[in-house]
Amino acid sequence: MSHTTSTDQDAATNPRRHGEYKVPGGKLVVADLSVAGGVLADVSISGDFFLEPDEALLAINRALTGLPETTPAADLAAAVTAALPADATLFGFSADAVAVTVRRALAKATSWADHHWNVIAPNVLPTEINVALDEVLTEEVGAGRRNPTLRFWDWQEPSVVIGSFQSVRNEVDPDGVARHGIKVVRRISGGGAMFMEAGNCITYSLYLPQTLVDGLSFADSYPFLDSWVMAALEKIGVTAFYVPLNDIATDQGKIGGAAQKRLANGGMLHHVTMSYDIDADKMVDVLRIGKEKLSDKGTRSAKKRVDPLRRQTGLARTEIIGAMMDVFTGRYGATHSELTDAELAAARERAATKFGTEEWLHRVP
Repeated sequence: MSHTTSTDQDAATNPRRHGEYKVPGGKLVVADLSVAGGVLADVSISGDFFLEPDEALLAINRALTGLPETTPAADLAAAVTAALPADATLFGFSADAVAVTVRRALAKATSWADHHWNVIAPNVLPTEINVALDEVLTEEVGAGRRNPTLRFWDWQEPSVVIGSFQSVRNEVDPDGVARHGIKVVRRISGGGAMFMEAGNCITYSLYLPQTLVDGLSFADSYPFLDSWVMAALEKIGVTAFYVPLNDIATDQGKIGGAAQKRLANGGMLHHVTMSYDIDADKMVDVLRIGKEKLSDKGTRSAKKRVDPLRRQTGLARTEIIGAMMDVFTGRYGATHSELTDAELAAARERAATKFGTEEWLHRVP
Protein backbone atom coordinates (compact mmCIF):
# COMPACT_ATOMS: atom_id res chain seq x y z
CA MET A 1 0.00 0.00 0.00
CA SER A 2 1.43 3.40 -1.01
CA HIS A 3 1.17 6.57 0.97
CA THR A 4 0.99 10.07 -0.51
CA THR A 5 2.73 12.68 1.58
CA SER A 6 1.84 16.36 1.70
CA THR A 7 5.10 17.05 -0.16
CA ASP A 8 4.01 14.71 -2.96
CA GLN A 9 0.65 16.43 -3.13
CA ASP A 10 2.27 19.85 -3.30
CA ALA A 11 4.53 18.69 -6.12
CA ALA A 12 1.54 17.37 -8.04
CA THR A 13 -0.58 20.48 -7.64
CA ASN A 14 2.23 23.05 -7.76
CA PRO A 15 4.98 21.60 -9.98
CA ARG A 16 8.30 23.38 -10.06
CA ARG A 17 8.82 25.61 -13.08
CA HIS A 18 12.28 26.15 -14.53
CA GLY A 19 13.55 28.94 -16.77
CA GLU A 20 16.98 29.98 -18.05
CA TYR A 21 18.26 33.10 -19.79
CA LYS A 22 21.80 33.80 -20.98
CA VAL A 23 22.38 37.56 -20.95
CA PRO A 24 24.03 38.60 -24.26
CA GLY A 25 27.65 39.24 -23.34
CA GLY A 26 26.81 38.42 -19.72
CA LYS A 27 25.95 35.56 -17.42
CA LEU A 28 23.36 32.79 -17.10
CA VAL A 29 20.31 33.48 -14.91
CA VAL A 30 18.13 30.58 -13.73
CA ALA A 31 14.68 30.72 -12.11
CA ASP A 32 13.03 27.85 -10.24
CA LEU A 33 9.58 28.49 -8.84
CA SER A 34 6.06 27.21 -8.29
CA VAL A 35 2.66 28.78 -8.84
CA ALA A 36 0.07 28.46 -6.07
CA GLY A 37 -3.30 30.17 -6.25
CA GLY A 38 -2.21 32.18 -9.27
CA VAL A 39 0.85 33.72 -7.59
CA LEU A 40 4.58 32.94 -7.60
CA ALA A 41 5.75 30.69 -4.75
CA ASP A 42 9.08 29.38 -3.51
CA VAL A 43 11.01 31.52 -5.99
CA SER A 44 14.71 30.71 -6.27
CA ILE A 45 16.97 32.72 -8.56
CA SER A 46 20.46 31.34 -9.27
CA GLY A 47 23.19 31.52 -11.89
CA ASP A 48 26.87 32.21 -12.58
CA PHE A 49 26.46 35.96 -12.16
CA PHE A 50 28.07 38.09 -9.46
CA LEU A 51 26.02 39.84 -6.77
CA GLU A 52 26.95 41.86 -3.73
CA PRO A 53 25.95 41.71 -0.92
CA ASP A 54 24.92 38.05 -0.60
CA GLU A 55 21.67 39.04 1.10
CA ALA A 56 20.55 40.75 -2.10
CA LEU A 57 19.68 37.36 -3.59
CA LEU A 58 17.23 36.70 -0.76
CA ALA A 59 15.75 40.14 -1.36
CA ILE A 60 15.21 39.27 -5.03
CA ASN A 61 13.51 35.99 -4.18
CA ARG A 62 11.25 37.66 -1.60
CA ALA A 63 10.31 40.44 -4.02
CA LEU A 64 9.13 37.94 -6.62
CA THR A 65 7.33 35.57 -4.26
CA GLY A 66 3.64 36.39 -4.07
CA LEU A 67 3.43 38.32 -7.34
CA PRO A 68 0.63 37.27 -9.73
CA GLU A 69 1.82 34.85 -12.41
CA THR A 70 0.43 37.28 -14.99
CA THR A 71 2.76 40.08 -13.87
CA PRO A 72 4.35 41.72 -16.95
CA ALA A 73 8.12 41.60 -17.31
CA ALA A 74 8.49 45.32 -16.68
CA ASP A 75 6.66 45.01 -13.36
CA LEU A 76 8.74 41.99 -12.34
CA ALA A 77 11.91 43.95 -13.02
CA ALA A 78 10.57 46.95 -11.11
CA ALA A 79 9.80 44.76 -8.08
CA VAL A 80 13.33 43.35 -8.12
CA THR A 81 14.89 46.81 -8.43
CA ALA A 82 12.78 48.21 -5.59
CA ALA A 83 13.80 45.36 -3.29
CA LEU A 84 17.55 45.59 -3.85
CA PRO A 85 19.67 47.13 -1.10
CA ALA A 86 20.99 50.59 -1.92
CA ASP A 87 24.55 49.25 -2.07
CA ALA A 88 23.73 46.22 -4.24
CA THR A 89 26.00 45.52 -7.22
CA LEU A 90 24.83 43.27 -10.05
CA PHE A 91 27.48 42.09 -12.49
CA GLY A 92 26.67 40.03 -15.59
CA PHE A 93 22.92 40.32 -15.16
CA SER A 94 20.17 42.81 -14.27
CA ALA A 95 16.66 43.09 -12.89
CA ASP A 96 15.40 42.89 -16.47
CA ALA A 97 17.30 39.63 -16.97
CA VAL A 98 15.66 38.18 -13.85
CA ALA A 99 12.26 39.18 -15.24
CA VAL A 100 12.95 37.46 -18.58
CA THR A 101 14.03 34.30 -16.76
CA VAL A 102 10.90 34.24 -14.59
CA ARG A 103 8.70 34.78 -17.64
CA ARG A 104 10.43 31.86 -19.35
CA ALA A 105 9.84 29.65 -16.31
CA LEU A 106 6.16 30.57 -16.57
CA ALA A 107 6.14 29.85 -20.33
CA LYS A 108 5.14 33.47 -20.95
CA ALA A 109 8.43 34.02 -22.74
CA THR A 110 10.26 31.64 -25.06
CA SER A 111 13.86 30.87 -25.94
CA TRP A 112 15.45 30.07 -29.30
CA ALA A 113 15.31 26.36 -28.43
CA ASP A 114 11.54 26.47 -27.93
CA HIS A 115 10.99 26.96 -31.67
CA HIS A 116 11.62 25.05 -34.87
CA TRP A 117 13.47 27.51 -37.08
CA ASN A 118 13.54 27.62 -40.87
CA VAL A 119 16.07 29.27 -43.18
CA ILE A 120 15.24 30.56 -46.66
CA ALA A 121 18.27 31.00 -48.95
CA PRO A 122 18.62 34.06 -51.21
CA ASN A 123 16.13 34.21 -54.06
CA VAL A 124 16.20 37.04 -56.61
CA LEU A 125 12.99 39.06 -56.35
CA PRO A 126 11.96 42.66 -57.10
CA THR A 127 12.66 44.95 -54.16
CA GLU A 128 8.99 45.74 -53.56
CA ILE A 129 8.29 42.00 -53.35
CA ASN A 130 11.08 41.59 -50.79
CA VAL A 131 9.55 44.39 -48.72
CA ALA A 132 6.06 42.93 -49.10
CA LEU A 133 7.31 39.51 -48.02
CA ASP A 134 8.54 41.05 -44.77
CA GLU A 135 4.97 42.01 -43.92
CA VAL A 136 3.40 38.77 -45.18
CA LEU A 137 5.84 36.42 -43.44
CA THR A 138 5.74 38.36 -40.18
CA GLU A 139 1.95 37.99 -40.23
CA GLU A 140 2.25 34.26 -41.00
CA VAL A 141 4.61 33.65 -38.07
CA GLY A 142 2.43 35.70 -35.74
CA ALA A 143 -0.60 33.66 -36.78
CA GLY A 144 1.26 30.37 -36.26
CA ARG A 145 1.03 29.35 -39.91
CA ARG A 146 4.81 29.46 -40.47
CA ASN A 147 7.72 28.48 -38.26
CA PRO A 148 9.97 31.33 -37.12
CA THR A 149 12.16 31.98 -40.13
CA LEU A 150 15.43 33.57 -41.26
CA ARG A 151 15.25 34.77 -44.89
CA PHE A 152 18.11 36.17 -46.94
CA TRP A 153 17.19 38.68 -49.63
CA ASP A 154 18.40 38.93 -53.20
CA TRP A 155 17.44 41.44 -55.90
CA GLN A 156 18.66 42.85 -59.23
CA GLU A 157 17.64 46.50 -59.53
CA PRO A 158 19.61 49.16 -57.61
CA SER A 159 17.32 50.32 -54.81
CA VAL A 160 16.83 52.61 -51.87
CA VAL A 161 14.63 51.17 -49.11
CA ILE A 162 13.49 53.91 -46.75
CA GLY A 163 12.20 53.48 -43.21
CA SER A 164 8.51 53.46 -42.39
CA PHE A 165 8.57 56.99 -40.96
CA GLN A 166 11.00 58.69 -43.34
CA SER A 167 10.13 61.34 -45.90
CA VAL A 168 11.14 60.51 -49.48
CA ARG A 169 11.69 64.19 -50.14
CA ASN A 170 14.09 64.52 -47.23
CA GLU A 171 15.97 61.24 -47.71
CA VAL A 172 16.39 60.80 -51.47
CA ASP A 173 17.92 63.09 -54.10
CA PRO A 174 15.61 62.87 -57.15
CA ASP A 175 18.37 63.81 -59.59
CA GLY A 176 20.65 61.08 -58.26
CA VAL A 177 17.80 58.57 -58.34
CA ALA A 178 17.03 59.40 -61.97
CA ARG A 179 20.69 59.46 -62.99
CA HIS A 180 21.43 56.01 -61.57
CA GLY A 181 18.06 54.33 -62.24
CA ILE A 182 17.30 53.71 -58.58
CA LYS A 183 14.10 51.99 -57.39
CA VAL A 184 12.78 53.63 -54.21
CA VAL A 185 10.47 51.66 -51.88
CA ARG A 186 9.26 52.03 -48.29
CA ARG A 187 9.40 49.18 -45.76
CA ILE A 188 7.21 48.53 -42.69
CA SER A 189 10.03 48.86 -40.15
CA GLY A 190 11.50 52.09 -38.86
CA GLY A 191 15.10 53.23 -39.12
CA GLY A 192 17.05 54.85 -41.91
CA ALA A 193 17.38 54.58 -45.67
CA MET A 194 19.35 51.70 -47.16
CA PHE A 195 21.20 52.03 -50.48
CA MET A 196 21.18 48.55 -52.03
CA GLU A 197 22.81 47.49 -55.28
CA ALA A 198 22.67 43.89 -56.46
CA GLY A 199 25.57 41.95 -54.97
CA ASN A 200 26.77 44.87 -52.85
CA CYS A 201 24.75 44.22 -49.68
CA ILE A 202 23.85 41.31 -47.44
CA THR A 203 20.27 41.67 -46.27
CA TYR A 204 18.27 39.29 -44.11
CA SER A 205 14.99 39.28 -42.21
CA LEU A 206 14.09 37.36 -39.07
CA TYR A 207 10.39 36.58 -38.57
CA LEU A 208 9.72 35.56 -34.99
CA PRO A 209 7.11 35.46 -32.24
CA GLN A 210 7.37 38.38 -29.83
CA THR A 211 7.57 35.88 -26.96
CA LEU A 212 11.25 35.43 -27.88
CA VAL A 213 12.01 39.00 -26.79
CA ASP A 214 9.49 39.13 -23.93
CA GLY A 215 10.96 41.21 -21.11
CA LEU A 216 13.78 42.64 -23.22
CA SER A 217 13.94 46.36 -23.86
CA PHE A 218 13.90 47.49 -27.49
CA ALA A 219 17.60 48.35 -27.17
CA ASP A 220 18.50 44.91 -25.76
CA SER A 221 16.43 43.03 -28.33
CA TYR A 222 18.70 44.15 -31.20
CA PRO A 223 21.97 42.52 -30.04
CA PHE A 224 20.00 39.58 -28.63
CA LEU A 225 18.48 38.75 -32.03
CA ASP A 226 21.80 39.25 -33.81
CA SER A 227 24.08 37.32 -31.44
CA TRP A 228 24.36 34.55 -34.05
CA VAL A 229 25.46 37.12 -36.65
CA MET A 230 28.26 38.34 -34.41
CA ALA A 231 29.41 34.73 -34.06
CA ALA A 232 29.29 34.25 -37.84
CA LEU A 233 31.29 37.42 -38.44
CA GLU A 234 33.81 36.30 -35.82
CA LYS A 235 34.13 33.02 -37.71
CA ILE A 236 35.21 34.89 -40.86
CA GLY A 237 37.59 37.15 -38.99
CA VAL A 238 35.41 40.20 -38.30
CA THR A 239 34.94 41.37 -34.72
CA ALA A 240 31.68 43.31 -34.72
CA PHE A 241 29.63 45.03 -32.04
CA TYR A 242 26.41 46.98 -31.66
CA VAL A 243 26.38 50.77 -31.48
CA PRO A 244 23.03 51.60 -29.85
CA LEU A 245 20.40 51.60 -31.00
CA ASN A 246 20.70 49.74 -34.27
CA ASP A 247 24.12 50.10 -35.93
CA ILE A 248 26.48 47.16 -36.40
CA ALA A 249 30.11 48.24 -36.54
CA THR A 250 33.74 47.21 -36.26
CA ASP A 251 36.75 49.23 -35.20
CA GLN A 252 37.13 50.17 -38.86
CA GLY A 253 33.64 51.59 -39.34
CA LYS A 254 29.95 50.85 -39.68
CA ILE A 255 29.06 47.70 -41.59
CA GLY A 256 25.29 47.60 -41.21
CA GLY A 257 22.09 48.57 -39.50
CA ALA A 258 18.98 46.88 -38.14
CA ALA A 259 15.29 47.76 -37.95
CA GLN A 260 12.25 46.16 -36.34
CA LYS A 261 8.48 46.03 -36.54
CA ARG A 262 6.09 44.36 -34.09
CA LEU A 263 2.60 43.41 -35.27
CA ALA A 264 -0.61 43.22 -33.27
CA ASN A 265 -0.93 39.45 -33.89
CA GLY A 266 2.29 38.70 -32.00
CA GLY A 267 4.61 38.47 -34.99
CA MET A 268 7.82 40.47 -35.17
CA LEU A 269 10.22 41.48 -37.95
CA HIS A 270 13.94 42.05 -37.34
CA HIS A 271 15.64 43.27 -40.51
CA VAL A 272 19.37 43.85 -41.14
CA THR A 273 21.35 45.18 -44.10
CA MET A 274 25.15 44.97 -44.17
CA SER A 275 27.47 46.59 -46.69
CA TYR A 276 29.45 44.12 -48.75
CA ASP A 277 31.01 46.23 -51.53
CA ILE A 278 29.13 49.52 -51.52
CA ASP A 279 29.67 52.25 -54.12
CA ALA A 280 30.06 55.09 -51.62
CA ASP A 281 30.22 57.81 -54.28
CA LYS A 282 26.92 56.67 -55.78
CA MET A 283 25.38 56.32 -52.31
CA VAL A 284 26.02 59.95 -51.39
CA ASP A 285 24.79 60.98 -54.85
CA VAL A 286 21.46 59.22 -54.22
CA LEU A 287 20.84 59.76 -50.50
CA ARG A 288 20.50 63.13 -48.79
CA ILE A 289 22.94 62.41 -45.98
CA GLY A 290 23.18 65.75 -44.24
CA LYS A 291 25.50 67.20 -41.64
CA GLU A 292 22.92 66.74 -38.86
CA LYS A 293 22.67 63.02 -39.59
CA LEU A 294 26.44 62.67 -39.30
CA SER A 295 27.00 65.15 -36.47
CA ASP A 296 27.21 62.52 -33.72
CA LYS A 297 29.13 59.94 -35.75
CA GLY A 298 32.57 61.46 -35.33
CA THR A 299 33.09 61.93 -39.09
CA ARG A 300 32.17 64.49 -41.69
CA SER A 301 31.86 62.03 -44.54
CA ALA A 302 29.18 59.40 -45.06
CA LYS A 303 31.68 57.44 -47.10
CA LYS A 304 33.96 57.08 -44.09
CA ARG A 305 31.11 55.70 -41.97
CA VAL A 306 30.74 52.55 -44.05
CA ASP A 307 33.43 49.86 -44.21
CA PRO A 308 32.26 47.01 -46.44
CA LEU A 309 32.72 43.36 -45.56
CA ARG A 310 34.47 42.56 -48.83
CA ARG A 311 37.40 44.79 -47.91
CA GLN A 312 37.53 43.44 -44.35
CA THR A 313 37.35 39.75 -45.26
CA GLY A 314 38.38 39.29 -48.90
CA LEU A 315 35.57 36.73 -49.15
CA ALA A 316 32.89 36.38 -51.80
CA ARG A 317 29.41 37.53 -50.77
CA THR A 318 28.09 33.98 -51.16
CA GLU A 319 30.78 32.71 -48.76
CA ILE A 320 29.77 35.20 -46.09
CA ILE A 321 26.07 34.37 -46.47
CA GLY A 322 26.98 30.68 -46.33
CA ALA A 323 28.87 31.21 -43.07
CA MET A 324 25.90 33.06 -41.61
CA MET A 325 23.49 30.30 -42.59
CA ASP A 326 25.82 27.63 -41.18
CA VAL A 327 26.12 29.37 -37.80
CA PHE A 328 22.37 30.00 -37.53
CA THR A 329 21.56 26.40 -38.50
CA GLY A 330 24.13 24.98 -36.12
CA ARG A 331 23.04 27.12 -33.17
CA TYR A 332 19.30 26.70 -33.48
CA GLY A 333 18.82 23.43 -35.36
CA ALA A 334 17.22 25.30 -38.26
CA THR A 335 16.06 23.49 -41.38
CA HIS A 336 15.85 24.66 -44.99
CA SER A 337 12.57 26.12 -46.21
CA GLU A 338 11.13 27.70 -49.36
CA LEU A 339 8.64 30.46 -49.93
CA THR A 340 5.26 28.91 -50.61
CA ASP A 341 3.17 29.76 -53.68
CA ALA A 342 0.57 31.30 -51.36
CA GLU A 343 3.16 33.52 -49.64
CA LEU A 344 4.56 34.72 -52.95
CA ALA A 345 1.06 35.38 -54.30
CA ALA A 346 0.19 37.37 -51.17
CA ALA A 347 3.41 39.38 -51.50
CA ARG A 348 2.72 40.18 -55.15
CA GLU A 349 -0.81 41.30 -54.27
CA ARG A 350 0.54 43.39 -51.39
CA ALA A 351 3.15 44.96 -53.70
CA ALA A 352 0.48 45.87 -56.25
CA THR A 353 -1.89 47.40 -53.73
CA LYS A 354 0.52 48.85 -51.16
CA PHE A 355 4.30 48.66 -51.43
CA GLY A 356 4.50 49.47 -55.13
CA THR A 357 2.11 52.41 -54.95
CA GLU A 358 2.91 56.12 -54.87
CA GLU A 359 0.46 56.54 -51.97
CA TRP A 360 2.50 54.22 -49.72
CA LEU A 361 5.85 55.54 -50.90
CA HIS A 362 4.87 59.14 -50.15
CA ARG A 363 2.75 58.49 -47.06
CA VAL A 364 5.10 60.74 -45.06
CA PRO A 365 5.21 64.19 -46.75
